[in-house]
Amino acid sequence: MIGYENVISDFNDNNSNSKKRREYSNSQIQTSNIPASKSVCSTCGCDQTITDTESGEIICSKCGQVISDKIEEIRPEWRNFTSSDGSNDKSRIGMSTSLARHDMGLSTMIGMTDRDASGQKIDAVMRSTMDRLRTWDFRTQTHSPTDRSLRQAFFQLGVLKDKLGLSNTVVEKTAYIYRKAQERGLVRGRTISGILAAAVYIACRELETPRTLKDIAVDSNIKLHEVAKSYRLLYFELDLKIPIVDPLKCIARVANKANLSEKTKRQAAEIMNNVTKRGISAGKDPMGLAASVLYLSSFNTGENVTQNNIAYAAGVTEVTLRNRVKDLKDQKVFKNNNNNPQIHFTN
Repeated sequence: MIGYENVISDFNDNNSNSKKRREYSNSQIQTSNIPASKSVCSTCGCDQTITDTESGEIICSKCGQVISDKIEEIRPEWRNFTSSDGSNDKSRIGMSTSLARHDMGLSTMIGMTDRDASGQKIDAVMRSTMDRLRTWDFRTQTHSPTDRSLRQAFFQLGVLKDKLGLSNTVVEKTAYIYRKAQERGLVRGRTISGILAAAVYIACRELETPRTLKDIAVDSNIKLHEVAKSYRLLYFELDLKIPIVDPLKCIARVANKANLSEKTKRQAAEIMNNVTKRGISAGKDPMGLAASVLYLSSFNTGENVTQNNIAYAAGVTEVTLRNRVKDLKDQKVFKNNNNNPQIHFTN
């Protein structure tokens, strides 16, 4: 490690040459801000230190003592986002782009504060000019019906994100599907909320996020058949390849809503793996199948859960639950031993 005095002298000698000054490594520059008395370990007296730029600590290389944990961050504020490694391009960037914005985050915006760069209020003539420019700036951002439609759709998408607890990845995927639908003219003559809800459901299916069509319809305040119709439209017109819902991911959701124990969830997961491998889950509602497996697993764990409670947690009817339980018994996934009311799992 280069000492404090050597770094300062080298830095001053090259002060006139800004290009050479930028070629110093981060560890050399950061060490120059540490006083000479702090570059020596007080425990073992070793002067060989290690600079951790992520945590901002100076660590003794011999005994591991943290000498300083408050290093001033003086690295360049720019970041390089080029694809090629080793590029010296230090071009600055603006805000990150996003498909969930009608302009993808590439437009400018004039602020509402009538103050200049120094914080002083601008005069009346300049304020009138800025008001006029601000009005035209707002109009140019939504100058076409397409932009206005995207703006309204993505505003509703932000509301759905909060209601459904969606991740940013699901939101970006939903925005991509909605833009593809708008390019194909599928939004024309249909409601924006219906197409958007269908796009959200498709994105959740592709990214394996357990959200049912009924959940999305309720939070979107749309009738279920309208969302289902829009979903079928997007599925066939955009030629999408949507994966099948994994019923194993529905177990935790149903169990948490029904207040079941962790032991029941683990046993239900083991049973569901066996059901999936044997192909019994093909063509079955994943939420109803998860509810039936949890209901049968609760017998082995000794939990008292009614059909009504677990059917309500899964969003299915008691008739569906009983039919799925009967199917699992017919497939000999479960069996009764000596007319014991408990139902045991068989491999």
